[in-house]
Amino acid sequence: MHSADTPDQTLRIYYLSEEAVTIEFGQVIDLHLLDRVSVLNMLLHQQPFAGFCTAVPAYATLTVFFDPLSVSRSDLPGKTCFEKVSGFLQNSNRLTKGEVHNAGNVITIPVCYDKNLGPDLEEVARLHKLSIEEVIHLHSAAVYKAYMIGFVPGFAYLGGMDDQLTTPRKATPRKAVPAGSVGIAGAQTGVYPMQTPGGWQIIGRTPVKLFDAGRSQPSLLQAGDQVIFKPVNRAEFNELVGE
Repeated sequence: MHSADTPDQTLRIYYLSEEAVTIEFGQVIDLHLLDRVSVLNMLLHQQPFAGFCTAVPAYATLTVFFDPLSVSRSDLPGKTCFEKVSGFLQNSNRLTKGEVHNAGNVITIPVCYDKNLGPDLEEVARLHKLSIEEVIHLHSAAVYKAYMIGFVPGFAYLGGMDDQLTTPRKATPRKAVPAGSVGIAGAQTGVYPMQTPGGWQIIGRTPVKLFDAGRSQPSLLQAGDQVIFKPVNRAEFNELVGE
């Protein structure tokens, strides 16, 4: 397996296929690593190399896809596609040094914490010996960070939840979780962008579309974004649905 490192930032680049490499920034879920992933991802899309196709960020990695024919024909230094691409990525990474803070967009999402829309709300409160009002307050008071998009299109894994709400997934997943459902799994929270099977603890629902293929940017949330949940009552929820 090919790899390349920068001693100052311990950046590792691995050969994934003839058309992709993966950059590993670390092996933990950490906001600083997420910032590094997000900033390099943004830089690559703004200043791509010849043959660059796209990059997919995750918790502590960035997978870069490219056209090997275009890369091999480019004037990038190196004999192989891996050497050419990894060299470019190492240089780009050095350019981001000292500029690793990426606040992302701040997105406010209205959520109705209603027992009919959040069927696990009472169970989460019972497990943690909290009132429903305390669960709602703890969940809506935090400012979350979108670590990665996955599972289904538009689903953002959000970190930053209060430790008091850390709750395991359901023992038996539901066959259908409605779109907009706000759930908890472990120390993370997230919103189901479409109806799908799922085992997260559902504590509310938002009328906001997290994914819409008809939009120029289909996914409302991107890795690095900050998310705030704003509680709304059932009447306000229904009004927003109508809009």
